[in-house]
Amino acid sequence: MVQLCVNGARASADGAVVPLSPEAVADSVAEAVAAGATDVHVHPKTPCGRDTLSARVLAATLEAVRARVPASVPVGVTTGAWAEPDPAARVARIRSWTVLPDHASVNWHEPGAEETAAALIERGVGVEAGVWSGTDGAALFLRSPLGPKVLRVLAEVTDTDPATARGSARTLLSDLGPAHGRPVLLHGEDGGAWPVLRLAGRLGLATRIGLEDTLFLPDGGRAVSNAALVAACLGEYASARRDGR
Repeated sequence: MVQLCVNGARASADGAVVPLSPEAVADSVAEAVAAGATDVHVHPKTPCGRDTLSARVLAATLEAVRARVPASVPVGVTTGAWAEPDPAARVARIRSWTVLPDHASVNWHEPGAEETAAALIERGVGVEAGVWSGTDGAALFLRSPLGPKVLRVLAEVTDTDPATARGSARTLLSDLGPAHGRPVLLHGEDGGAWPVLRLAGRLGLATRIGLEDTLFLPDGGRAVSNAALVAACLGEYASARRDGR
């Protein structure tokens, strides 16, 4: 599985290539799926470019994306605390959604993670357990009674140094252990994005790529689109997979 992480918390300051509006997101997703992405993770944005859990904005984004991609491609969203800091308000937002994503990520180190995940599960939305390196997310997730119920674990390496990100990834995977038997998607960010992606290939783990995680191609050139990143990802992953056998 190669998940497309469309835009993340990036904004217009990161360049016009980052899609923000529902229409721009849908265009970018359609191109990336055509390039080989098989799953989508998007951050719905307000008109001013801020991440939001608003039912209206989420519905507009999901409907725009689903109109452009096959029904077989799952589409998920974030529930990051930066989009709604108050845990109770975050749960209320989820309960107000009129159009549901296929899955939503929940960062397990954030306050209210258990309640957020429970609200999603109650609504039939798959939960991606976001476990970040450098946090107590792994320990909290392994103690969680909801762990066996999540769709997958997003093992997110926050170490952006390309020289050490792989080591940080291996430590995070070790901390996760059996991860309640759930599938693990391993990815990095910024300078660590490509080294961690190659490690995922060598280990045969699912991964993701997109403008949320990096603005640059493996050769250091600026990415012109999510589709370009997906195409590069498939090549890097296949090469690393061969090396890992």
